[in-house]
Amino acid sequence: MKRAAEIERKTKETQISARVALDGSGRCEVSTGIGFFDHMLTLLSVHGAIDLSVRAEGDLQVDFHHTVEDVGLVLGEALTKCLGDRKGINRYGHAVVPMDDALAAVTIDLSNRPYLKVTLPERMPIQNNFDASLAGEFFRALAQKAGMNLHIRVIYGENWHHMIEAIFKGIGRALRQATSPDSRMVGVPSSKGTL
Repeated sequence: MKRAAEIERKTKETQISARVALDGSGRCEVSTGIGFFDHMLTLLSVHGAIDLSVRAEGDLQVDFHHTVEDVGLVLGEALTKCLGDRKGINRYGHAVVPMDDALAAVTIDLSNRPYLKVTLPERMPIQNNFDASLAGEFFRALAQKAGMNLHIRVIYGENWHHMIEAIFKGIGRALRQATSPDSRMVGVPSSKGTL
C-alpha cells in the first residue's frame, strides 16, 4: 500500500499545495517564502525519511503567521490521509536529538486525539523574524490535523537556531518511528480497537 497524499488549501491569506510520501527517502522540495521555515521543513523530511513537496504563497507582507500555521494544517491533513485507518503502525515515536549546544526530546502518539505540549527554556530569543511562537503555531496545527499527541521539550540550549532545529529533526525521527509498520500489529494499535 502506497502511503502518500496530496493536499491543497486556498484562502484569502494563503495558497498551499503539498505532497507527502511516508515511505520515502527524504527527498524534499520546499518553497514557502520563509527561508528559515524551508530549512526546518527540509530537516523534518530528511530525518523522517519522508518525501515532501510544499509550495506556499502567503501574505508575508502582514507577517509569517498565516503561512506557517496553514502549512502545518496542510501537512497534518496529508499525514492523516497517508495513515488511513492507522492499522499496523507503531503508533508511538520518540527521539532525543542534540544540535551542538541544544538538546530536544520529541514524543509522538498517533492516537487520533490531538494534543500539544511544548516546554522551552524561559529565554527564547527571536531570530530572522521567526520566533518560537511561530514554531508553536506550526506544531499546534500539525498536531491538530494529524490527530497527533505531540510533546516537545527543549532540555537545554543557548542558540535559538539550534534549539528549533533539534525540535524539527526530532519530529522527523519520531514520525518515522511512529508511522513505521509493525509486523506484529495485525489491526489498530489500541485496546479499544480503534483510534
